[in-house]
Amino acid sequence: MIGKFANVLALLSSMVLMGARGVSQTAPADQTPAPAPSAQQPAAAQQPAAQQPDTSQAPTEETSPRRRVRPRTYRPWSFNAGLGANLDSGTTKTFVRGGGYDGTVGAARNASKYLGLRGDFLFADLPLRQSSLALAQAQSATSYLFAVTLGPVINIPATKDWGGYIVFGPGYYRRFGTLSGDTAIPGSTCNAFYKWWDGCPNVSIPLSGNFIHSSQNDFGYNIGAGITRKMPSGVELYAEFRLMHGSANGTTTDVRPITVGVRW
Repeated sequence: MIGKFANVLALLSSMVLMGARGVSQTAPADQTPAPAPSAQQPAAAQQPAAQQPDTSQAPTEETSPRRRVRPRTYRPWSFNAGLGANLDSGTTKTFVRGGGYDGTVGAARNASKYLGLRGDFLFADLPLRQSSLALAQAQSATSYLFAVTLGPVINIPATKDWGGYIVFGPGYYRRFGTLSGDTAIPGSTCNAFYKWWDGCPNVSIPLSGNFIHSSQNDFGYNIGAGITRKMPSGVELYAEFRLMHGSANGTTTDVRPITVGVRW
């Protein structure tokens, strides 16, 4: 009987072991394995998108249209220098022969390509005629003129290379000279030359002998015109004609300088 009980006990033990092994090998019904990530999904879906900066609260910069500055088509300053010959007029022509040389330098402050303010300094030789030397009873003489002028200059462009201009305004003129080898007798009556020479403050030649030197300051006007030719370098050649008139003490000074030079 003990043997039968042992057999039954062994059978029960085998059944318990077999049931436990089956339970351990069987997965629970309500648990399913997580699906593997698909290889066809895009990388952007697997990784979080880069965070974009929030510009909703950023201050906006207002830009106003900037006015375009036009390039300047003229020089603010221009300069000129020239040489030429002098033609006389009026009373001056009676005592001074034409053809004396002259030289001038000047500068202009330009407000535009058409208008500026120009100042000039001119030196002119005023050679006396032989008839004047005879009236002065002198063997030779020197006679010169200094002039300072200031006034508007009006530029007139004609083509790309050619142009013209007009100048006018007041002028200051200083005429002076010296007689050499003069034999005039002091105290004698002044003739027309000495009156123009400004060597006779009265009606007779001064006794002091100062009449051999003369200097006179005149105030007057000037007007002139010129033509220009622009060179490839940008420098302009010009030819100019002017009429200058000054007066003082009942006498006049009239010259007409013709000048050729350069402007830059």
